[in-house]
Amino acid sequence: MTRSDASVLRSLGRLRRPAVRRRVRAAIAEELLGAPRSLGVVLAFVAFMLAVGVGYYAPTAGDVPVPLWPLYADSAVAVALGGITLVSLIPTVRRGDRVTDAPVSRALAYLHTLAFVWLVTFGLWPLVSLNLAFSQYVAAPDAWIYYWGVLGTHLCFVGLALLFPAFGRTTRGALAVALAIAVGNVALDYGLGYHPPLLYDPGPQLAGATLAIAGFAVWLAWRSFPRLGEGN
Repeated sequence: MTRSDASVLRSLGRLRRPAVRRRVRAAIAEELLGAPRSLGVVLAFVAFMLAVGVGYYAPTAGDVPVPLWPLYADSAVAVALGGITLVSLIPTVRRGDRVTDAPVSRALAYLHTLAFVWLVTFGLWPLVSLNLAFSQYVAAPDAWIYYWGVLGTHLCFVGLALLFPAFGRTTRGALAVALAIAVGNVALDYGLGYHPPLLYDPGPQLAGATLAIAGFAVWLAWRSFPRLGEGN
């Protein structure tokens, strides 16, 4: 093993420490979100993903009761929540303050938690849903969009969500609400049949996997976010 390899391994080992992970997350969040120009670029990318998501769900939304649209349009809603979270940072960034010093409140804690859980859940969901019918998706005429494009953009959801604990907070109530909505969403999608458009009919396997991913997302939020009222 070379000296550089040993140095890399030591650096990776340090990431096991929560304090080190918080500093790394804060530095990345400041780099990507801490200046008006960079925040604007991220917001523009989020707006693009939202437009794509709305376009994906719009053709079939007429078959779903309007009150259920927020739960039906899973990915689009996740991106919208992420966008609202980023918009809440604009006053802080315009003042020249650090992103990590953004104001916190109970309402924002609920927003941050739900946005995080939805982005992680539906960022990881295509890894299961598309690969359960891998041959159908990679054989589709536009496979580079419907498989590789979807996987790539949805993994960006997870990357965005992982920045939120740098400036956000959570509460037990927010975590409980996020979990309850996630369970209700699975029941709606796979119990009542209002699941996102797919090239196949999903069964219990996808329903169970979605519930497991949602549970993981709530657990990750619990581990990642500081509690409201606590310091950094």
